[in-house]
Amino acid sequence: MSSSTLPFPDRIELTGEGLVLRDWTEADLAAMPDLFDHPDIAYWTPMVSPFDEAAARARLDRDRQMRAEGSTILLAITVDGCVPLGEVMLRRAPEGTEIGYAVGPAYRGQGLAARAVRVMAAYAFEQLGVEQVILELEAENAASVAVATKAGFSLLDVPLIEGEEKGRPYALQTWGLRPTSSSCSG
Repeated sequence: MSSSTLPFPDRIELTGEGLVLRDWTEADLAAMPDLFDHPDIAYWTPMVSPFDEAAARARLDRDRQMRAEGSTILLAITVDGCVPLGEVMLRRAPEGTEIGYAVGPAYRGQGLAARAVRVMAAYAFEQLGVEQVILELEAENAASVAVATKAGFSLLDVPLIEGEEKGRPYALQTWGLRPTSSSCSG
C-alpha cells in the first residue's frame, strides 16, 4: 500500500515548535466563526463566507468525511491543546501532498502558520513517507509568501494553477519542501 492510499488515523495530535495541532471537536464550533469569518480568509481561501456556526458545523462534518476517505486532514492550531487559533490542512491531491492554513485575525503575527506548516510537513515526511509537500498560493498574498519562505519552502518552476473561486480569477504558484536529513534524525 502506498503512502497515498494509507488511511489517516481516526485521531491525530501533533506537537512541535511550541504548538499542539489537534482534531477539531464540537466544542470548537462556537470559536470557528471568530477565526474564519474575516475578509482576508474569504478573499484568499475557498472557505465559505460569511463563516457562521452553520458553516462551522458543515466544515467539521466535511473534515470527518474527508479524513475517512483518506484525502484530507484538518487540524486546529493551538499552543495549549485547547483554544483554537487557526487551522492547518494536509490534502492528498494529484499534484502532490498539499498543506494549507488559516490563522484567526486576532492571532496573526506570532509565526503560528509557519510553525504549523513545518509541524504538518514533518508529519507528512515521517509518518506518511511523502517526498515533497507543496503550498499553492497567490503571489499577491504577501502574508502567505512570507509563511512559505519562513517555513523553508522554495518556489517551484511549474506552471501556474489558474481558475476562478467565488467569482474571482486566481493564479496559484506552487511552493515545495522536501525533507532534510535533519528531519530524519532524532
